[in-house]
Amino acid sequence: MNFSKKQLAHIVFESNDRASRTFDAVVLIMILGSVSVVILDSVSELHLKFGNTFYFLEWVFTILFTIEYALRIWLTTKTFRYATSFYGIVDLLAILPGYLGIFVANTHLLTVVRALRLLRVIRVLKLGRYISEADFIKGALKASAAKIQIFLFSVLTIVLIMGTLMFIIEGPEAGFTSIPVAMYWGIVTLTTVGFGDITPQTPLGQFIASLIMLLGYAIIAVPTGIVTSEMSKRSQTKIIENTRSCTFCGKDGIEPEDNYCKNCGEKFG
Repeated sequence: MNFSKKQLAHIVFESNDRASRTFDAVVLIMILGSVSVVILDSVSELHLKFGNTFYFLEWVFTILFTIEYALRIWLTTKTFRYATSFYGIVDLLAILPGYLGIFVANTHLLTVVRALRLLRVIRVLKLGRYISEADFIKGALKASAAKIQIFLFSVLTIVLIMGTLMFIIEGPEAGFTSIPVAMYWGIVTLTTVGFGDITPQTPLGQFIASLIMLLGYAIIAVPTGIVTSEMSKRSQTKIIENTRSCTFCGKDGIEPEDNYCKNCGEKFG
């Protein structure tokens, strides 16, 4: 069956008919297969037994993704815009590690970045309920950005002050060899991770460490409260589900009757 360039572009970039959905389903299978091969190849026992098979399959997937990327470049009317868009960069990153593996050992394992391509497939397969929920969370995080920035700056200030105090009180003998190292200890303690690689030895240092630990429990709840508050506000507003988005720039919320992308100006159809 012969296809014109316009018909091929519709199959590759759209997802509103059987041919387009079949293409997307094939890409989905390729992504899952490729990522599975990389994961299994990292297991030493499987690598020793099936290493050659994994190597062959990985190159098969790499060549197929290269053909797909070249096809997208050829079919798009705005090559540079697609190549520099989010999805264009992800598509390129999906094939680069395979070729880099020829020159740098183990870089082929970075092909797991192909999992990012699932974002495109989930979008084009019209899983609207997931997209609307993702947009809901994204909107809440965006609305909380300024408050979270102030919060992080405050935490950094606390870590700087506490780290400097610990450097003065404990000194290199206890492992606090510099203020940056002491700040690292402060972050580990404040977040209640507690690796234990550096520990205060003096009573005063241990008292300050206890204060930081208690402060950590209070601080952890702050960003959660900020985001939850924004999500609560947004939940009172009806979110209109619209699964159509621009393939080139990834802009959501494009109405069915729109002929051009509101963000980048790309023409649809």
